[in-house]
Amino acid sequence: MIDLYYWTTPNGHKITIFLEETGLPYTLNPVNIGKGEQFDPAFLAISPNNRIPAIVDHAPKDGGPVLSVFESGAILQYLAEKTGRLLPADLRGRMDVLQWLYWQVGGQGPMLGQNHHFVQYAPEKIPYAIGRYVKEAERLYGVLDRRLAGREFIAGAYSIADIAAYPWTVSHRKQQVNLDDFPNVKRWFEAVGQRPAVRRAYEIAQRINTVPTVTRESRMILFGQGKDLPR
Repeated sequence: MIDLYYWTTPNGHKITIFLEETGLPYTLNPVNIGKGEQFDPAFLAISPNNRIPAIVDHAPKDGGPVLSVFESGAILQYLAEKTGRLLPADLRGRMDVLQWLYWQVGGQGPMLGQNHHFVQYAPEKIPYAIGRYVKEAERLYGVLDRRLAGREFIAGAYSIADIAAYPWTVSHRKQQVNLDDFPNVKRWFEAVGQRPAVRRAYEIAQRINTVPTVTRESRMILFGQGKDLPR
């Protein structure tokens, strides 16, 4: 049994998609980041970076004690290795998937996150920052579009690379990106979005979070943290 600590963000969706794809049993533990629940000491013991998602595996593959994992990319790799699903076993296929997984967690996710912040949430509209991150979003979509030319999915077969990249692509309109400019991404995006497991993952999110996470009250919790944790 996997305990998933989750909120309805792109990184959270990655893990529910994987779990729904593979049928691995799990319990869902919502962590409302807009209310500061990510700073609870019990959660910090699992996820010291005070970010979702995180998991606790009560039956690790090595037969050892309960194991916790934080960071969405590490969780996807861990679960893929645990189940033997969505990550090739051969060297070249495995590296093909992993390099695109790391592209997502090191590039697509952080840059689109900055896009979201300056385009949607920043209290002051800074044209340079907005232009910087919209252009970077376009660059990243271009990278993905070229990769998907002649491929159904990012690494050929559907994998954790697709699961990682899809949730960050869902908000393309808010990122000021037109998918018509990236036809390979658009075709891939529509195909992934039709998968039953993906639909179930987003239905779960809709049941859990019925109000916006980022509100006037939550801004200091989400964007005002410095070196000290909130008290």
